Amino acid sequence: MLIYLVTFISFILFFICSLPLKQLQPWANEMGLLSFYFSEEVLGKLLKNAFSISFYSKISSKAKKRCFSNMETNNTKSVETNASMESRLLDLPDLAIETILEKLEPTDLCTMACVSNYFRNICLSDYLWRRHMTQKWGRIIGLDAQKEWKLHVASQKERLSSFEDGRERRGIFKVYLSKLWSVVMLKSSYNEGRKSSQPQDSFLIVSFYRSLETGKFCFPAQVFNRENGHVGFIMSCYDAELSYDCHTDTFEARYPPHGSKDIPAENGVTWERLREAPVDKLPHDLHISDCLDDLRPRDHIEIQWRRNKHFPYGWWYGVIGHLESCDGNVTFCRCHESDTVVLEFKQYAPGSRWRRMTINRRDHREEGNEIEGFYAGIRKLYNKDEISMWQQFWPTDILE
Repeated sequence: MLIYLVTFISFILFFICSLPLKQLQPWANEMGLLSFYFSEEVLGKLLKNAFSISFYSKISSKAKKRCFSNMETNNTKSVETNASMESRLLDLPDLAIETILEKLEPTDLCTMACVSNYFRNICLSDYLWRRHMTQKWGRIIGLDAQKEWKLHVASQKERLSSFEDGRERRGIFKVYLSKLWSVVMLKSSYNEGRKSSQPQDSFLIVSFYRSLETGKFCFPAQVFNRENGHVGFIMSCYDAELSYDCHTDTFEARYPPHGSKDIPAENGVTWERLREAPVDKLPHDLHISDCLDDLRPRDHIEIQWRRNKHFPYGWWYGVIGHLESCDGNVTFCRCHESDTVVLEFKQYAPGSRWRRMTINRRDHREEGNEIEGFYAGIRKLYNKDEISMWQQFWPTDILE
């Protein structure tokens, strides 16, 4: 040991004599050459550390054994404490554990899922996540979005099944499990132990939820007052493909093209401007009206309208008006007995060509022309919530 110490001190003395200490040039700092220069303070520390080597090497083996023994005892106590706490938690009945977990937010459920396999199976079960899914996404995620998700999951399963090496497939599956948020359909052993009406190949809601939250899954819905409330789309609602941005809590909407013209995506779409599609129809499909015989003046409606045959339909808000021959007296009004139905769009000023439109109650399907546009399927609004949703977008100024 003494030989090593003398050699080290000799090297330090030689280094001090052969390399004068001086201030570094500015370029030396930029080039990362600080490690080649030593100040007096650094040399002092090096010498101190060198002398301390021999001191620490003289620690008796008995003292070392006593030190390691104390460390092992403390670690054992810590492990026993954690095991005891987990054991006490698992001693609770299943109903009590589920009641506690039902109170947790999605991020807390994910944290609990990392505790053990037992809690992973519970915390990732559809039973707990169905409430979160309904609470946040239920208003805008409809049957169309669920169908799209199932097709997405099926395509992922088909991609995985294409691997010939089973070992590779199992490796990928384990990676997905470790991340908790699988795009693949996972089967929960916890749920398999219960009687459930869900089929074996049902998609896991937690995976659906996560895909929506991260914006990785685009889903169909409808947007009120598209293109940031462009005056040409006031009091309308159009189909779009939406993706969520969790950082801004808004959506990006991509609309179907109008003819050969591509419509740019709209960013910053807020939650209140979204709704689930009211009917299971593609944007260019005609909705067959089933409420024509029930329409009366002052009823609230929404009607399909498009500029020409190449455009997709949008839904536009209006009310049923009185015939010109009727004075509007409720007692003597017989407008509901006529085959002619008056549609009024009161967001437009009186005298505007967009203010009134008439349709035939008996054989209405699609009416109009290339100048006025084409009026198609009608939905009567019975729900007050639907009506109030439309009226919150009422313009401050009447449109011309």
